[in-house]
Amino acid sequence: MSDEIPLATAEPFRVPTAPCRPGEESVFAPWTWTPEDLPSLNIDCSADDSQEHAYGLLRVLGDDDKASGAWNPNLDENMLKQGLEHMLRLRIFDERMMKLQRTGKLSFYMRSYGEEAIAIAQTMALEMHDWVFPSYRQPGAQFVRNRDMVSMMNHCIGNEEDNVKGRQMPVHYTYRDGHFISISSPVGTQFSQAVGVAMASAYKGEDQITITWLGDGTSAQGDYHYGINFASVYKPPIILCVVNNQFAISTHANMATGGPNFASRGLPYGIPSIRVDGNDFLALYSVTKWARERASAGHGPTHLEIYTYRAGAHSSSDDPSRYRPKNDHLAWPGGDPIERLKAHMIEIGIWSEEDHTKMTERIDIEVVAAYKEATSYGDLANGPYPPSSTIFTEVYETVPWHVQEQREELGK
Repeated sequence: MSDEIPLATAEPFRVPTAPCRPGEESVFAPWTWTPEDLPSLNIDCSADDSQEHAYGLLRVLGDDDKASGAWNPNLDENMLKQGLEHMLRLRIFDERMMKLQRTGKLSFYMRSYGEEAIAIAQTMALEMHDWVFPSYRQPGAQFVRNRDMVSMMNHCIGNEEDNVKGRQMPVHYTYRDGHFISISSPVGTQFSQAVGVAMASAYKGEDQITITWLGDGTSAQGDYHYGINFASVYKPPIILCVVNNQFAISTHANMATGGPNFASRGLPYGIPSIRVDGNDFLALYSVTKWARERASAGHGPTHLEIYTYRAGAHSSSDDPSRYRPKNDHLAWPGGDPIERLKAHMIEIGIWSEEDHTKMTERIDIEVVAAYKEATSYGDLANGPYPPSSTIFTEVYETVPWHVQEQREELGK
C-alpha cells in the first residue's frame, strides 16, 4: 500500500473574478423585480418575517417611471423637487471639486457619481437631530442638513477656513450642527461606533436614532461583524446599511461574500433585513422612514443592502478602465438615480426638461460662486494653510504640561 497522497483532481479553492474585464462587453442580467413584489412589513417584524425582502429587491419606481407598490411613500411635489435638487447639487459640486483636484488646488477627491440618491433620500427620511455616521460616499447628507457649500469646499481644499484645520484628508467631512460624524480613513470603524452612539441615545431615553453606511468590500472586515453583532444583542435604534456598489476600489463584490447577496447576512443575526434598489429615490426614502419608525418605537435595528453601481472611479487616484469595461455603468439595469427621479416627475406632470435645465444652470452658478469664495481663503497650491499650532488645539480640555512644552518649542 502506497503512503503517497493522491493529487486532488479539483482546484483546492476558488478565486472569484469580476464578471467583465477591460475590452469585454458589460453584460448584466435584466431585472425581473417589480414594485409590486414585496408587501409592507409591520415595524415590529422579526428577521424571519423579512426573508422575502432580504432575497428580493424593494422597488417603488418601475420601468415605466411610475410609482407603485406597497412601499410607495406618496411624497408630495415639494419633497420630490427638493430631493431632485439635492441630488443635482451634489453631482455638480462633485464635478467642480474634481476640476479643482485636476488643477492642483486640492490633493484628493471622491465622487458620489451614480449614488447620489442614497444619502440624500435616506437623510431626508430622518429627523434633523438623528445621528449620521457616513462612509466617504454620503456627503450629500450635509446638503439635507443645510451645510454651506463653501464650508465643505474649505475642508477639501484644506485652507485656513477648514473646520477640521487640516487634520483630515479631503472629503473626510465632519459637521457638528448637522449631527454628521467625521468620516474615517480606516473604513468600517463607523459601524461599531454608530451602534455605541445608538445605545447611548436609547440609554438616555432620547428619540434620536442612528444611521450608518459602509461598502460591500468593507463588509468583509471584522468591523462589520462587530457592529452588527452588538446591534443584534442590544437592539439599539440604528439603521445599518451596506452599500453594494459592486466594487471595493478594483475588487469586485464577489470577493466580499460567498453568499447570494449582502442583505441576507443580517438574518442569522436576528435582524430584519431588506435589499433595496439604491438608484430608486422613493424606495430608499420609504424603507428608511419605515426603519426609523421601527427604531423609534423600540423594536431595534434594521439591516439594509443598498443595491447600486459605482458609476465613476473609486477616487481621483483610480483608473477603473484598468479593471472593468469602460462606461459599463451605462449598462446597469438600475439606471441613473437623477434621471429616474426626473423621468418620474415628468411622468406625473410636475416637471419638464426646461425646468431641469433651469435648475441645473442655477445650481451651477451657486457652485461656481462657492468655489470662488472658498479659494479666496487659500488652496493647496498657494496657501495660506491652517497654522502649525493647530495640531495642539481642540485635543485636550486642559493642555498637559508636556504638550504645552512641545507647543512652545514649535513657536520658537
